[in-house]
Amino acid sequence: MKITTLKKREITDNRLVLGCMGFGGNWDSSPISNEDIVKAEQAIDAALAAGITMFDHADIYRMGKAEEVFGNILASKPGLREQIIVQSKCGIRFEDEGGPFRYDFSKEHILTSVDRILQRLQTEYIDILLLHRPDPLMEPEEVAEAFQQLKSSGKVRHFGVSNMNKAQIQLLQAYCNDPIIVNQLEMNLRKLDWVDHGVLVNHESGAASHFSDGLLEHCILNDIQIQGWSPLANGIYSGNEIENMNEADKQTKELVKKLASEKETSIEAIILGWLMRHPAKIQPVIGTTNPDRIRNCRDAIRQSELMTREEWYSLYVSARGAKLP
Repeated sequence: MKITTLKKREITDNRLVLGCMGFGGNWDSSPISNEDIVKAEQAIDAALAAGITMFDHADIYRMGKAEEVFGNILASKPGLREQIIVQSKCGIRFEDEGGPFRYDFSKEHILTSVDRILQRLQTEYIDILLLHRPDPLMEPEEVAEAFQQLKSSGKVRHFGVSNMNKAQIQLLQAYCNDPIIVNQLEMNLRKLDWVDHGVLVNHESGAASHFSDGLLEHCILNDIQIQGWSPLANGIYSGNEIENMNEADKQTKELVKKLASEKETSIEAIILGWLMRHPAKIQPVIGTTNPDRIRNCRDAIRQSELMTREEWYSLYVSARGAKLP
């Protein structure tokens, strides 16, 4: 696979995505401030300067304020909307007077959520809509009806999912006319264990997540773009000080630093380059709003192309904290 799935579909050639969860201030209902707008604008400008023109949202981020801030910036920059790719997610509902924290893939909720997303973003359409985590009560017929209505109205151009396993994707796709083109998963050097069939593994407990055997292969075979959220592992290897760091993390942090020094690049570029080196052409979703860190990620594409098999496995074995089976 020489190019990403989204490039094959002529949607975007971006290898990196800027995640916008950090936009909009606090996770509450307080109004957005001018400071929030300035902070987001600086992050967007840094991303654009680094060649990143794809932005990831969700209707719940900062209680909707992340999209609101982004919408204000779009409104202030005529012409920018047509130069970028915007995706958002819906399906998570916080605890409220109507019930507990829950997932909602009902047709009514999806349609209402998209209308509100468009209003906050101040745009007439979003390029990609993702369903935000699996809903055990999903009725695929309802989702398909919602997708069809959104597509025919011009409100959404493409559809995807997040955190879904192979069977869940297959079930949904069986009812949808439009292809599922994205699956967004938590993927980083610390949590992904390729030799254990590509499942996500909690290295603290050794327990695997619900992602099934063959998920990555299914996505590759069906031209579903794999996006990795939290690709920098919350900064464990790139600056965040973690109490009681285990030995594997300590050794991996030093190895990442060593490789960055030898290659005269940033630590972030090495970590992201490792993930992007995989033949699936994974698209990391960078969650920082710090312009310097965004700029530090720019060289990841080049590092993914330069990274040798030996370097990749050195990082992988170090992060596993154990030899390969």
